[in-house]
Amino acid sequence: MKYFLIAGERSGDVYGANLIEAMLKKDPSAQIVFYGGDQMKAAGGQLLSHYKESTIMGFYEVFSNLWVIKKKLKTCKKQLLEFHPDAVIFIDYPGFNLRMAAFAKRQGLQTIYYISPKIWAWNKRRIKDIRLFVDKLLVIFPFEVPFYKYLNYPVEYVGNPLVEHIENYNLDTSFKRSPNHRWNIAFLPGSRKQEVNNSIKMINKIANQRADIFLWIAGVDNIPVNLYDGIIGLINVRLVIGKTYELLNICDVAIVTSGTATLEAALWNIPQVVCYRAHPVSYLIARCLVKIKFISLVNLIVNKEAVKELIQKDYTIENVLTEIDLLIMDKARRKQQLADYQQLNMILGRQKTSIIVAENIINMVRIRPL
Repeated sequence: MKYFLIAGERSGDVYGANLIEAMLKKDPSAQIVFYGGDQMKAAGGQLLSHYKESTIMGFYEVFSNLWVIKKKLKTCKKQLLEFHPDAVIFIDYPGFNLRMAAFAKRQGLQTIYYISPKIWAWNKRRIKDIRLFVDKLLVIFPFEVPFYKYLNYPVEYVGNPLVEHIENYNLDTSFKRSPNHRWNIAFLPGSRKQEVNNSIKMINKIANQRADIFLWIAGVDNIPVNLYDGIIGLINVRLVIGKTYELLNICDVAIVTSGTATLEAALWNIPQVVCYRAHPVSYLIARCLVKIKFISLVNLIVNKEAVKELIQKDYTIENVLTEIDLLIMDKARRKQQLADYQQLNMILGRQKTSIIVAENIINMVRIRPL
């Protein structure tokens, strides 16, 4: 069988890699091509386009780069026609993937969407496209099941792939805390250029104001390393590329930009404060369109403010340091957040997500009528 996978960012690359491994175990002769990254490439199959080439976020940034997206869509459609797979699997990345789902469905191809477009946050009108162009939708958050049931579209909760990924992760235990500082803090500045640019100034402020803190910066390899140049020379800061989990394992608290990283910190059981600053235009548009109470996945899953969110004007050095100190010194505050993490774990469960998704895909292809 032939499969075409499309993932558009770093987290999708992780989930896609685990899925490819599971698919090849179930169907060793499978031919797999994909849009994704290095982890999916290592898992097997043929890389057609790397997500590093066009990772864009934010309403303003997307609008400013429409020509890049249009060019990528045109290329992807051509490659899809040439490969003509038995099924197309879409992993998150809704702005691009819903367009490709429409194209694939018009070609008579099987379409499976893994990791739902976040229409529960905004743009519920996308359910029309999902109904028309997605044969099966597999979701990774339990709250998505009743949401889609309300919209009269059946979905299946397959567990959260990050739980599975962390359980199977081989931790490098050679990393040690800084012995010369009272507190070791992990700073996760994100995996996109604009997120990192926004984080560098805050890292400098914390490093210069708090000599008792050592900051471990969790860098990623999908952006140019010179984006981190603004922290070079700070004696209480160390940049480490590609070892986020190792840093979380040795630190007291984490400062996390919103996104998948908030859930990663929670699953590693490290207290955190969530910080985020978007382009002003993107933020104003989001305020008008987004219909959710929280931005962090942790808070969305447990349906309360388990972790503090410092957004836009609230993302100040004073607020960040206040929250860090509370999470370190206030035992009740720390204990409550860790208890909320346990609730989160119970809600997510312990399913073998990648195996469940692989079985769904392969079974759909095998029973497809001729």
